[in-house]
Amino acid sequence: MALRGAAGPGRWLGRAFAAPGTARAPPVAAAAPVPAWSWVRRPAGPRPLGPAARFASTQGRGPEAEGPRRRVVVVRISSPLAWLRSRCYYLLIRLYFDPEFSVEEFTRGAKQAFSVVSQLLSQRKLDLLEGLVSSEVLNVLKEKISLLSDNHRDALAADIDAIMYTTEGDIRIYYNDDGRKFVSILMRFWYLNGANLPDEVPGETKVFQIVFGDESTKEKRHLLTANYEFQREFTEGAKPDWTITRIEHPRLLE
Repeated sequence: MALRGAAGPGRWLGRAFAAPGTARAPPVAAAAPVPAWSWVRRPAGPRPLGPAARFASTQGRGPEAEGPRRRVVVVRISSPLAWLRSRCYYLLIRLYFDPEFSVEEFTRGAKQAFSVVSQLLSQRKLDLLEGLVSSEVLNVLKEKISLLSDNHRDALAADIDAIMYTTEGDIRIYYNDDGRKFVSILMRFWYLNGANLPDEVPGETKVFQIVFGDESTKEKRHLLTANYEFQREFTEGAKPDWTITRIEHPRLLE
């Protein structure tokens, strides 16, 4: 189910996506502060010549990790036309809106934002989402979260290390009737979660299961998906921050 906020002024995500050199908004709540998100520039490495299969994996972390090493590989073939289209949009953003826009930085910040927001949703700490998620989406979330079962609510949470794969979806550049300029980027996430879900969830959607270990120590985790849309206003004088204006956890948050 899509939870979407209308375009226009909303509450802005200042910590994850603040432009370099700009002041960042103070925390919106005093209790249980939201973890700070790293936003550090890194030298851009060599870029692929075109779309290809992409891989992400998790393994035992560090020498102290117990048990056998774990490895999960997620493979997705990108559409050449979709890849080219998104790169054209990124070029337009740099040419006409923000010459310092970085796809790598945006993707890194989007992953951190998705992890924090999804965990707050799972914990029903919706008050801490003010300033991170648009008010329109928050109003819908407050009604929907209370209706979820414990298992479905647990399945919303995505630890940053459990995000297997991230890619962009639709990218939109548009003006409203008042001439205000906006950019929206839809990000898709695949993540592992150990919630107790049935093999098949309603609606004929398959939940992929991954089992680690042998029969005596096996651990079952689900590979789930989520879609989050990030919006920023580029009108002169507007805050240089991004906000989440759409949240989808297919077959979970309904």
